[in-house]
Amino acid sequence: MDVSVLMYPPAMLVAIFVIVTFGTIVQSGLGMGFGLVAAPFLALIDPVMVPVPALFLGMLTSVWAALQERPSIRWNEVGVGVAGRFTGVLAATLVLTCVADPKLFMLVFGALILAALLLSLSGWQLAFSRRNLFGMANLSGFMATITSVGAPPMAMLYQGRLAGEARPTLSAFFALGGIVSLAGLYFSGWAGWRETQTAALMVPPMLLGLYIARRLRGRFDSRYRGALLWMSGFAALLLIFRGLS
Repeated sequence: MDVSVLMYPPAMLVAIFVIVTFGTIVQSGLGMGFGLVAAPFLALIDPVMVPVPALFLGMLTSVWAALQERPSIRWNEVGVGVAGRFTGVLAATLVLTCVADPKLFMLVFGALILAALLLSLSGWQLAFSRRNLFGMANLSGFMATITSVGAPPMAMLYQGRLAGEARPTLSAFFALGGIVSLAGLYFSGWAGWRETQTAALMVPPMLLGLYIARRLRGRFDSRYRGALLWMSGFAALLLIFRGLS
């Protein structure tokens, strides 16, 4: 498959541009959510855009967001979370070696996205502790490495905090965690130059999203969460249908 985004039809290029821009705005505003919003729609356009390109862009967006609020980052929590992420990434790379078939990958991808959405909609909230943080970071790493969506497990721990308190720490976690996941994907042979090229060509709409997010600071919050989740759920169901067809 030739993954050069420049070879896609113009309408598809516009769709990719809009999806990446909007996902970046969500990630910057909430501290999480790029994968949950963008990944299922990018996968519908071309499965090669996930997990590596979407994960790469989500990581860059998180780096930018973390740098904006670095004095508020709770590094002790980030350290525990990243440690948990390592084991999740290892398990995910083992699973990916067993789902080389495109249809099977789409089915697994869609099912995990749907599971992530159900976690987000459940309203479950775990008591915050180092043990729970390690466990949820483990699950987050597993899901993110396969789908680029790792926010829901972490949201179960942090949803009791105000966005301004949780966002800096979550941004730092997803920035470092994204690096761990990408390293696992590259070392396992799942990712290579093709995926890197695709990710690089999606950087311009990401930069536009960062610019817009900065202008919207404080005006984009969790009030929009429900609509975003339902949209992503619809895309996940389409992915499952494609995997079964």
